[in-house]
Amino acid sequence: MRAILVTRTGGPDVLDLTDVPDPTPGAGDLLVRVDAAGINYIDTYFRTGTYPRELPYVPGDEGTGVVEAVGEQVGGDFSVGDRVAWASAPGSYAELAVVPAAVAVRVPDGVDAPQAASVLLQGMTAHYLVESTYPVQPGDTVLVHAGAGGVGLILTQLVVAKGATAITTVSTDEKADLSREAGAAHVLRYEEDVAARVRDLTGGEGVAATYDGVGRSTFDASVASTRVRGTVALFGAASGPVPPVDPQVLNRSGSLFLTRPTLVHHVRDRAELEWRAGDVMQALADGTLTVRVGNRYSLAEARRAHEDLEGRRTTGSIVLEP
Repeated sequence: MRAILVTRTGGPDVLDLTDVPDPTPGAGDLLVRVDAAGINYIDTYFRTGTYPRELPYVPGDEGTGVVEAVGEQVGGDFSVGDRVAWASAPGSYAELAVVPAAVAVRVPDGVDAPQAASVLLQGMTAHYLVESTYPVQPGDTVLVHAGAGGVGLILTQLVVAKGATAITTVSTDEKADLSREAGAAHVLRYEEDVAARVRDLTGGEGVAATYDGVGRSTFDASVASTRVRGTVALFGAASGPVPPVDPQVLNRSGSLFLTRPTLVHHVRDRAELEWRAGDVMQALADGTLTVRVGNRYSLAEARRAHEDLEGRRTTGSIVLEP
């Protein structure tokens, strides 16, 4: 089969399209013909070595496709021909992938492959942020950085659906329009004094929570924008990692709660996975959630996909289609 193989860490140039042996599923696995693979910032962290992964490897933890074979211990949960999706099965940048049945979920009718491939990781991230990290309440105002990104657009919709107000940050007019379409009440530009604008918009109080997936370039504004005893959820680092933080900063800023959550700790068992994935997939299927697939690339274009993602030239979700 054809796959992207990473044999050394580095820039997008390490993403090599090559022929590799077809993978063999284990007793608890599914062999899936990949229809689309999601491209996420975490893929770049593995590629650069920021997050360690044994070399060589096929990147991509998220995807969707049709089951071609079922391991003998899977039982009746899945059958050949089922449409499934996953967010934590390495090896998705390929024509075939081995997916543990424990992390696979069914794709409902009405959800196409590009949507299914790009909604689970980002959608479940947005879900745990608004349901668990800081449970958004009606009447709250929250700040969402990178409001036109994949997580940002979903997160904004979930915030608004809870009866809260979303303030977002973006980098271009096009992205501002997309963020407003997702329901943002106020859209700010990064070059503004974001904290001052947020304080103005909230009568000096600040926001109940800041959801920050950008990191280094936005963190100070996140802290300064958040109200007394509010929550700063740093769930990503698109602009680079945040330097070490003196806890006294949180005291001076209003006894803030600072957390660095990640999805794996919010899908710790099958019940939690089915809750979060079920909510996201059902919302997508019934139209209450819209996922914008901004860019679609072939396997041969994986390098360009990573270049576009890191260059902030993408909006919404992006996918590879073998």
